[in-house]
Amino acid sequence: MSMFLTFIAGVALMAALFALGQRLRGFQAQKPADYANLEPRVDIRQHLSGPIRCEGVIYGPMGRVTSRFTADMEGRWDGNRGVLAEHFTYDSGTKQNREWRLTLGNDGRITAEADDLVGKGGGQQEGAALHLNYTIRLPESAGGHALQVTDWMYLIDDKTIVNRSQFRKFGIKVAELVATMRKLDA
Repeated sequence: MSMFLTFIAGVALMAALFALGQRLRGFQAQKPADYANLEPRVDIRQHLSGPIRCEGVIYGPMGRVTSRFTADMEGRWDGNRGVLAEHFTYDSGTKQNREWRLTLGNDGRITAEADDLVGKGGGQQEGAALHLNYTIRLPESAGGHALQVTDWMYLIDDKTIVNRSQFRKFGIKVAELVATMRKLDA
């Protein structure tokens, strides 16, 4: 009987450690459904449309700020297909441009393409949140590495989105970005 109890205790311990591991994964463990009942509801055709001003910071693997940036963005939509043009200026003086080509499905699923992505990205908008996963190739000046990115954008009000992104290489977090995106009056 004691062998059976030891087995049950071991299974219970493994289950508890698994649950703790899921909680510690935090950022990666989120799901769009976690935000399904939150208001206001995000609609990328509305909230990533027109002129947008973005300010943010990038943290390195040790949690220190490694870069600060501003970006001017412009979103244009034709039905469920849109383009989001981004023009970044980093505190180092470096400039970077990216053009996202986005498609929104009737179920809230998002397909994302950009010239510096490896393949296509995908995600979901639900409730007050937007989630995207993709692989980005850094410029050669930054090492040319391909990083797996998890983006979460949280709609605060009709004009403000908070963006948090984690960048991973071989599953290890190498950078994190936190930014505020504010729609400007057209």
